[in-house]
Amino acid sequence: MKLWQDCVKELGYLISEEDINRWIRPLSAKVANNQIKLFAPNKILYEKVSALYLEQIRQVLLLLQKNLNEEPVELLLESKERPQNPIVSYINKEQVFDNFIEGKSNRLARAAAMQVATQPGLSYNPFLIYSGVGLGKTHLLHAIGNAIHKTFPEKRVRYLHSEEFVSNMVDALRNGRMDKFTRYYRGLDVLLIDDVQFFAGKEQSQEEFFHTFNHLFGSQSQIVMTCDRYPKEIDRLEDRLKSRFSSGLTHIIEYPELETRAAIIMSKSKQYGLDISSEISFFIAEKLKSNIRELEGALRRVEASVKITKQPLTILYIEEILKDLIIANNRQVSIENIQKATAEYYNIQLSDLLSSRRSRSVARPRQMAMFLSKELTHRSLPEIGKAFGGRDHTTVLHACRTIKKLKEHDANIMHAYKALVRILN
Repeated sequence: MKLWQDCVKELGYLISEEDINRWIRPLSAKVANNQIKLFAPNKILYEKVSALYLEQIRQVLLLLQKNLNEEPVELLLESKERPQNPIVSYINKEQVFDNFIEGKSNRLARAAAMQVATQPGLSYNPFLIYSGVGLGKTHLLHAIGNAIHKTFPEKRVRYLHSEEFVSNMVDALRNGRMDKFTRYYRGLDVLLIDDVQFFAGKEQSQEEFFHTFNHLFGSQSQIVMTCDRYPKEIDRLEDRLKSRFSSGLTHIIEYPELETRAAIIMSKSKQYGLDISSEISFFIAEKLKSNIRELEGALRRVEASVKITKQPLTILYIEEILKDLIIANNRQVSIENIQKATAEYYNIQLSDLLSSRRSRSVARPRQMAMFLSKELTHRSLPEIGKAFGGRDHTTVLHACRTIKKLKEHDANIMHAYKALVRILN
């Protein structure tokens, strides 16, 4: 086995690290009877290695043995398909595409998710969905899993939260079962992993997931991930993982617009046995401009109140039940509020703040407003950029970094920041 390990090391000088991880490391080796047998875990990898790398491997092995004054061994490559043992997928059977309410805010993400489910490993790989909390990205993750299970029942599909991956790895390390852990995750056909931002700061977990990702990608297994922000925004996440996460198709789910919120309320109300009219659903949607999870919480409160009081549902009754939620929602800081407050504080026109002007008198207030939007709202960088005249997310990222740095040594910037926070809160 040392011969094979030395061979992989030498190949690293001839082949890129990415290709080593994708095509060479997934091979397993067995040395016996003056032969070294390499086993590819699937037909795709077997064909790729046979066509591109087998001769290089042979030449490196011959050179190593010559240096050691050893007799050359025969090199064989075989395809060894893994057994399709059933595994527990942990997919929520209730979350499917049919009950996912489509709107302008999520239409593209839903369409891409359906395409992934139709051709796993072939269409968009990896596929990453990002958004704030409670906007449906986990629902889409389960919907993909359910659709793949229905169309491709033989595929090994696994849903998990990234925290569970970390926990499983820690247990495997503690109990000396890393080989079993590695075989399990690299033997999947579809990996659905939630909230990958949780890997931030966990160096060993990032290392293991990096190699798992490469192996699955190399064998054309489908990888679907969710994140609460654009991957490049995640602090303490290795650049190589940021690059992997963004290398396929990435879609954002934005906060739902009025019509989508109303449709969600109508759909969810039926699940709770509530007979809510279109007028009431639009009233709730207009008053509660929050995420889907909070809309569901509001409906549960309505359901509980109706069961107790037996009163008919009217707008006045709904307003009374949800009074505190409506008041709290009105107090929420929005990007629009931040823009208006910043323009007023710096005594400039709101139109200038949103314009393409680059003079310091406008650029610095604009950067401050972008920084406050990132700090005080749940909006992602692309969403903030869109609200500031359709700017790119990298412009917002630069603004945030600039203000964060200036706050540390510029008293005027710190004063403006504190004043605006007080105004907005």
